[in-house]
Amino acid sequence: MVKGQQLEVLNALDVAKTQWYHFTAIVIAGMGFFTDAYDLFCISLLTKLLGRIYYDVPGASKPGALPINVSAAVSGVALCGTLAGQLFFGWLGDKMGRKKVYGITLVMMVAMSIASGLSFGSTAKSVMTTLCFFRFWLGFGVGGDYPLSATIMSEYANKKTRGSFIAAVFAMQGMGILAGGIVSLIVSSAFEAKFKPPPFKVNAVASLPSECDYIWRIVLMFGAIPAATTYYWRMQMPETARYTALVAKDAKQAASDMSKVLKVQIDAEEEKVDKIAKSERNQFGLFTKQFARQYGLRLLGTTSTWFLLDIAFYSQNLFQKDLFSSIGWIPPAADMNAIREVYMVARAQTLIALCGTVPGYWFTVAFIDVIGRWWIQMMGFFFMTVFMFAIAFPYKYWQQKENRIGFIIMYGLTFFFANFGPNATTFVVPAEVFPARLRSTCHGISAATGKAGAIIGAFGFVYASQEKDPAKRDHGYPAGIGKSKSLIVLGVINFLGMVCTLMVPESKGKSLEELAGEDREEVNLKRYVFPNCY
Repeated sequence: MVKGQQLEVLNALDVAKTQWYHFTAIVIAGMGFFTDAYDLFCISLLTKLLGRIYYDVPGASKPGALPINVSAAVSGVALCGTLAGQLFFGWLGDKMGRKKVYGITLVMMVAMSIASGLSFGSTAKSVMTTLCFFRFWLGFGVGGDYPLSATIMSEYANKKTRGSFIAAVFAMQGMGILAGGIVSLIVSSAFEAKFKPPPFKVNAVASLPSECDYIWRIVLMFGAIPAATTYYWRMQMPETARYTALVAKDAKQAASDMSKVLKVQIDAEEEKVDKIAKSERNQFGLFTKQFARQYGLRLLGTTSTWFLLDIAFYSQNLFQKDLFSSIGWIPPAADMNAIREVYMVARAQTLIALCGTVPGYWFTVAFIDVIGRWWIQMMGFFFMTVFMFAIAFPYKYWQQKENRIGFIIMYGLTFFFANFGPNATTFVVPAEVFPARLRSTCHGISAATGKAGAIIGAFGFVYASQEKDPAKRDHGYPAGIGKSKSLIVLGVINFLGMVCTLMVPESKGKSLEELAGEDREEVNLKRYVFPNCY
């Protein structure tokens, strides 16, 4: 595609005014992402309940708790499935088309959400094993939604507001986290009102009614509802014009589909599509020297920044426990019954999501096409670095009761700038800066690398953050470097995120073809590889 010779159908999408179909696409893609977040994050609200139900020790002074290995498996197996799904469905989206694969991931999410709630077995081990099995495949389906939602939204959007549209899809992650907390609050409130169990220290047996087993199952199965409601509309969406024209090379179908969507007459331009198909720049694959030369540095940029961000983002549980206990949001476990504990954990998580997590997402939506992706990402990493260090160095000071308000503010600001920063931009940019035939694959690779960071953040730092003093350690964990030093390491990781952001191009206001270099006959490699220097 020679510069200035963009296909009419793609140009029509780029210059289209914001229309109803844009919002329809945001809702359809966003509800998938809403479900993704709900399914991935709601398990953290239920692990304490699972410990009480399946690992209760009669006569013990404390309620039952999941063993370390079981807790790690239940919480982390979906992340492992997500990583695998991002790679597989990202690749499949470029081979079969975005729409076809989008339907597969949705069906898998609905089926596995229901199956997770129906986990069965006659022993604690068998129930946890089946739960982990179903949650792995749930994560596999969730993983496919990452590259497909981002790619579909980027290929439908106009270039003026493309960043806001993709960010709006990602912002539904915050709404999904919030919904998980709200559903848990409603279900636990209803069960407590019905059964009115006493606290554990009053009557250990009565504090755990047998009906508690329904609570976690209902919460997990609810994740199927939002995904199922959008299946019809997801299947009614036409394939994106960029896939149809540039990858499937069906000019007539692309023009026909977008004529209906945009309600304008668009010429098929079959000769142009044939010329594009025969161009050398549209022939090379992912594992070639030409790809490495033209896109290698930016792929390194998108993967490294997402990897580093997710280490920091998913390590939130390092100081969340101290925060909740210091401000009295969660009483000691023995002071609560099993249902009340679910309610208190869900309330704390919901308040954090409402005040710190959700606003950051929507600030990104509002400003990403004004400030630009690069500056938002750089700013987010900078402030995350600042606030991590501000918490880490005087950590003992923040633990004192009279300083808890400052602790809450620091904690909230760290999350705010994660979401008004790299947590959103690392999702947006990979959907914009790679060619159409490899766009979904490269986004999947970037996202999977991020999930590898999430696994390190969620589990590696749980061990690393354990104190030297056995009295201050979580039961069963070996000694680590402590919370303060762990937070210093995380601050350094955020700083490295700033450095790696230098490899990420700014994509604000440019067409996808211009960003991928598909509108050039010859490429000035120096200018192309280091776009932020010009």
